[in-house]
Amino acid sequence: MTPIHDNATQLTPEDGWRRRRIQSTMPEVYRSMKIPKSGSIIRKFLAFAGPGYLVAVGYMDPGNWATDLAGGSLFGYTLLSVILLSNLIAILLQALAGKLGIVTGRDLAQACRDHYSRRVSYGLWVMCELAIAACDLAEVIGTAIALNLLFGVPLLYGVILTALDVLVVLLLQNKGFRYIEAMVITLIGTVALCFLTEIILSQPAFHDVIKGFVPNGEIIRNPQMLYIAIGILGATVMPHNLYLHSSIVQTRQFDQTELGKRQAIRYTTADSTIALFLALFINAAILIVAAAAFHSAGYTNIAEIGDAYHLLAPLLGSTMASILFGVALLAAGQNSTLTGTMAGQIVMEGFLNIRLPAWLRRLITRLIAIIPAVIVTAIAGEHGTADLLVLSQVILSLQLSFAVIPLVKFTSDKKKMGVFANARWLQILSWTVAVIIAALNIYLLYRTVGGWLS
Repeated sequence: MTPIHDNATQLTPEDGWRRRRIQSTMPEVYRSMKIPKSGSIIRKFLAFAGPGYLVAVGYMDPGNWATDLAGGSLFGYTLLSVILLSNLIAILLQALAGKLGIVTGRDLAQACRDHYSRRVSYGLWVMCELAIAACDLAEVIGTAIALNLLFGVPLLYGVILTALDVLVVLLLQNKGFRYIEAMVITLIGTVALCFLTEIILSQPAFHDVIKGFVPNGEIIRNPQMLYIAIGILGATVMPHNLYLHSSIVQTRQFDQTELGKRQAIRYTTADSTIALFLALFINAAILIVAAAAFHSAGYTNIAEIGDAYHLLAPLLGSTMASILFGVALLAAGQNSTLTGTMAGQIVMEGFLNIRLPAWLRRLITRLIAIIPAVIVTAIAGEHGTADLLVLSQVILSLQLSFAVIPLVKFTSDKKKMGVFANARWLQILSWTVAVIIAALNIYLLYRTVGGWLS
């Protein structure tokens, strides 16, 4: 473990930061990808495209599947509007995260360290590490369940096998950042193709699907529906993605001028928006398939991934339905582990000003997730892993506001952002979203903890 020497200098108060960091986190890929000085808009956009898809992975990880399945099986297509709203919130927050990284040269973790006291920064770091461990826990369990469903690998062995993907991550990191982006996009495409086929097989009522994207007042009036709706929001917007995005946008060699930064913000926002609409399709597809296959057949209590897998084939009349479901789950789980580890590296380096070797950081993150998964799987089996999935989403919900509020605060500060500070309308919108997220997640925690205690 070595400190990062940033040769920091004290800045005057009008600069808005306590100190300036010279060296970026993930220095091996920092500004490693060239941006063409001339050429078409499409050529320039493609040079910036990639980070958005790494971010989108967190919005379709196995932790989302249980809430989408429960929402679709219980209430049909009604909660599609909640998935749409969650995705729009995600688009806003990721755009702010990308802008923070481009304008200030800091990721969100570095920005927190350069603004808050050491005690506050350490507190934020601990909570963020818990959130990353919780997210990784969901991905470990999701991958283990997929291996069990597809190949009959016992859950306990599947959990242990997930540690081996560290070799894949290290190999790709050594080859270059584009290789990581290419693998992530390939796996996202696999998930999307699987669920497109699932939708065709399930033959949903498309009139009802369109109607489901229109907000319904019943969501607020029905306590059970509201609870699942908040769960969808909590499982969709991932706090570690904000740290991740604000760092990986700095892999591009954009001009450090006002014009260059404006161009980078524009293309980066387009990249993450397109990628997150793909995530919207996948999350919506999970709920649509659940509504078409389970709700319409009277199976209104499907919340566990294993139950969904076993019921899809007989209900849709094709063994391919279950196989594709398992393949999509495996691809989603593997994809999420890639970005979760990078987020862990960024958070540790940004908050603590230290750097660990990539293999060691990966091993620590994996062990924190695997140890509780192994213990619960050995004791309680498949039902215990389902409960662990729920717990992981609760922990993520608890952390979310501690990432969103600093992000909105920093990007709205003219001392820190200069001419790039959020406009008044964007400040109002961003703070409204931050307050809503905080209120809804407090309610979700209250309901979840109250359910466990009763």
